[in-house]
Amino acid sequence: MNNKFSLSHRNQEPENGVLYLVGTPIGNLNDLSLRAIDILKNVCLIACEDTRQTKKIMSKFGIKNHLISFNKDNSFKKIPSLISDLIAGKSIAVVSDAGMPSICDPGEDLVSKAKSLGIDVVCVPGPCAAIAALVSSGLPSSKFIFEGFLPKKQSDRKKILLEISNNEKTTILFESPKRLNKLLRELKEFCGGEREIQVSRELTKKFEEHIGKNINMVLEFFEGKTIVGEITIVIKGINKTKKLNFDESLIKKELYALIDAGLSLPAASKYLAKKENLTRKIIYNLY
Repeated sequence: MNNKFSLSHRNQEPENGVLYLVGTPIGNLNDLSLRAIDILKNVCLIACEDTRQTKKIMSKFGIKNHLISFNKDNSFKKIPSLISDLIAGKSIAVVSDAGMPSICDPGEDLVSKAKSLGIDVVCVPGPCAAIAALVSSGLPSSKFIFEGFLPKKQSDRKKILLEISNNEKTTILFESPKRLNKLLRELKEFCGGEREIQVSRELTKKFEEHIGKNINMVLEFFEGKTIVGEITIVIKGINKTKKLNFDESLIKKELYALIDAGLSLPAASKYLAKKENLTRKIIYNLY
């Protein structure tokens, strides 16, 4: 790795053989930085998640440059040629449809490969839905976990939901509008309806919306509604003091009594979790 960059130099034209990660607007096109515009104008090519989306930005700011498609469906084939271009001295900008590249997109793999070969990687920061939702939620933001989109496989999904239910740190999730209600019901099952939460929709756009206070309220808000727009969810971590504020021996005794009476551990745990307003994870750990 060389030391040819200074802070002031990085605000000027792109250097040869450098990979630039350029943050793009998550809704409001006016959030594109002046530095990002300069980089997009002057790199040798732009690798973008969807050329149609990137063209909207280019059209607004009068940017003309060569675009190539670079997304989850073709990244495996495109990375070798992009690396070859960088080694040959070309400067390349990577952009996602919205926000910071490398967050839930194949930019992560390209950066990893470039770094392993000693290629310079420079970030041109921009909007990020996860951070925008977090700082506007009013929930603890000094320590947090970003999970992105939960896996579709049920066993993997349940594992993460259990972790969220028992985590003391704030958790940030992405979800599609079509699957939001399903996720909210799952969160209620694992975390309880009173868990503090904020659902942010259409961040930075005209109809930006922040819905909270807890899971029950959010479920009620969206009931019977057609949900549209990009969704970011912020979930407050569990209060450790509150989590331990129950009579463990009594609940454990009742759990064993229910199992002796013929209930399965999952069924008994679900019943007691609802009765005592605790998570199923806590009940499970008593067995």
